[in-house]
Amino acid sequence: MEYYNYIKSLHLIFVVTWFAGLFYEPRLFIYHIEASKKSSPAKEILEKQLKVMSRRLWYIITWPSAILATIFAIWLLILMPEWLYQSWMLIKIGFILLLFAYHLKTHQMFLELQRDEIRYSSNFMRIWNEGATLFLFAIVFLAIVKSAIHWIFMVLGTLGLIVFLMLAIKLYKRWRAKSVADEN
Repeated sequence: MEYYNYIKSLHLIFVVTWFAGLFYEPRLFIYHIEASKKSSPAKEILEKQLKVMSRRLWYIITWPSAILATIFAIWLLILMPEWLYQSWMLIKIGFILLLFAYHLKTHQMFLELQRDEIRYSSNFMRIWNEGATLFLFAIVFLAIVKSAIHWIFMVLGTLGLIVFLMLAIKLYKRWRAKSVADEN
């Protein structure tokens, strides 16, 4: 098992780059949605550039990272099959399945925006953008702490984080509305 740490390192590197993509892609969605409300020629220029940036991020970084993180995770489970009998790992796998559902829904949103189909508001996307943060917290705490009692604190902490993020989004929305009003 001399190569265990190399596999674990590669797994973590690709988890980090996967989450980087999941953090930034919805931010590009927000910019795209807001660009769609601008007048010509800014609208067309921005939409074209944001589509290119989004496509490159999604297909060159995010999807390959998700696939490679999964491959190295499976490899780690092959090396350490006893993890599959531990409750923390089963719960972590459940969160990872939810993360893939989040990833696939983000992919659907990506495809819609590539076709200039705007179904969501920029405010919705700001909230959606925090989904990856919640998954990151849950998965990392499970991987590090591994204890059932700490699991309860993690759930309470995650709920607290959700409340904090919702308040931060509301405050940002108010601040932004005030800034726009001050500019006019």
